[in-house]
Amino acid sequence: MSTFHSPAVRLSAVDFAWPDGTPLFERLDLEIPAGRTGLVGSNGSGKSTLVRLLVGALLPDHGSVAAHGRLGHLPQDLTQRSDEWVDVHLGIDGVRRALAALEAGDASEAVYDAIGDRWDVEQRAEAQLARVGLPAGVIDRRLGELSGGEVVQLGLARLLLDGCDILVLDEPTNNLDRAARERLYDVVSGWAGALLVVSHDRDLLERMDRIAELHNGEVRWFGGGFSSYVAQRDAELAAAEQAVVSARQELRRRRTERRAAERAIAQRRRVGDRSARAGGLGRAEINFQRNRSERSAASARHVHDARMSAARERLDAAESRVRDDQIRVDLPQTAVPGRREVLRTDAVLRNGLQVTLRLDGPERVAVVGANGSGKSTLLHTLAGTIAPRSGTVDVKVPVRLLPQRLDILDDDLSVVENLRRFAPDAAPRTVHAGLARFLIRAAAADRPVHSLSGGERFRATLAALLLADPAPQLLLLDEPTNSLDLASTTQLVSALTSYRGALLVASHDERFLADVGIERRIQLR
Repeated sequence: MSTFHSPAVRLSAVDFAWPDGTPLFERLDLEIPAGRTGLVGSNGSGKSTLVRLLVGALLPDHGSVAAHGRLGHLPQDLTQRSDEWVDVHLGIDGVRRALAALEAGDASEAVYDAIGDRWDVEQRAEAQLARVGLPAGVIDRRLGELSGGEVVQLGLARLLLDGCDILVLDEPTNNLDRAARERLYDVVSGWAGALLVVSHDRDLLERMDRIAELHNGEVRWFGGGFSSYVAQRDAELAAAEQAVVSARQELRRRRTERRAAERAIAQRRRVGDRSARAGGLGRAEINFQRNRSERSAASARHVHDARMSAARERLDAAESRVRDDQIRVDLPQTAVPGRREVLRTDAVLRNGLQVTLRLDGPERVAVVGANGSGKSTLLHTLAGTIAPRSGTVDVKVPVRLLPQRLDILDDDLSVVENLRRFAPDAAPRTVHAGLARFLIRAAAADRPVHSLSGGERFRATLAALLLADPAPQLLLLDEPTNSLDLASTTQLVSALTSYRGALLVASHDERFLADVGIERRIQLR
């Protein structure tokens, strides 16, 4: 691994706009230093675009991007050819063939040139595969034989084998089971070069030296890992909320002063007019006195108007620093009595897995297991979207499933129209009020779903499920945090805190499972 100077990657005066001309970054200066950096931000804030600029997959409209060292990128969606061999993907197939030829007796110059100084390439490849949790035998398989999580592990092994100085990892834990995540955490914790991680995985972000938050085209820095970032951000939010309270109080005080001043001006005018008439002043003198009084009143109004304008500006500035991104919802219709049987199943699933399961009352249960163990199949069977191979599945309460792909809404319908599909008898005012509690307000509720941002689509999907009629008393969540940013994950936890029914969650995210109050676990093997 080569030596480089901090910063490892630098963006200088970068401008970038969307195809329709809407600017995303304007004169952005950013330095990614050596060490471990976590990049966070809401869906649609531009994290993936920023990463693509950093790694050279996109060119800025203006400005420059420079990397000091060998840079490796693990994208969020790895493109792959299913028929490609793993050693080809790792870039070691040529050396392996040359080594095999040499062992077979071919000592030609071409063979030695192909090997170069990479005599131990297979041993080094196996070591990196083991480091990320893959067996050595995977080298002789095709990519199409690997799971999504194994492809991610393979991509990371390739970067480690290449000897990169700088790693850029975009949502690297999305498809990883718990064991694979722990391997990745070990790699990150022991990484000696520069590392930039885009992730919503709070356990991964806890291992960072610093957090960079992308918001409104700007990056703000917070020292320490995720918990330190949250503490600093919450302290800022508390200060901002207090500033709003103070600014509103000042504006009310300025309005009161303005009204009092108007009353005083009117009183002086009445007194002045009476005095002028009583003193027998002529019309010219009365007009002179009145004009002087009006000039004095105008000057006083100007002073009070300036004070009110300044107070409004301070209030606007204070409110702009407060982000209203918390879902606040009460869901009494989802309540399940403590002793009520919610579901009972004794069935063989389509994948041949035998599952015997019972839930009572508002239990919160996690379904855990390695990738491919049948977690999604179980949830879809309970939701009734697929039938079991044999046996019985008896769900005794209204049930809803939040799938991984968030594809339960009709893209061509508005958010309101989608919600009416789930609650056809709900009054328009009730629908809009319900959506507002999920932060979908005013015109956003009437927009077609295909025009929503990722965060808006998630909240609309969650609203459709939780505000459905009948209300779901059993909620099934299939890897719910896989594609969510940190804000959306926090919003999901907030909504589930108000949920009073039974919960069955398939997830590898231990922090999320702890946050939603999981009481027991079902292990699939």
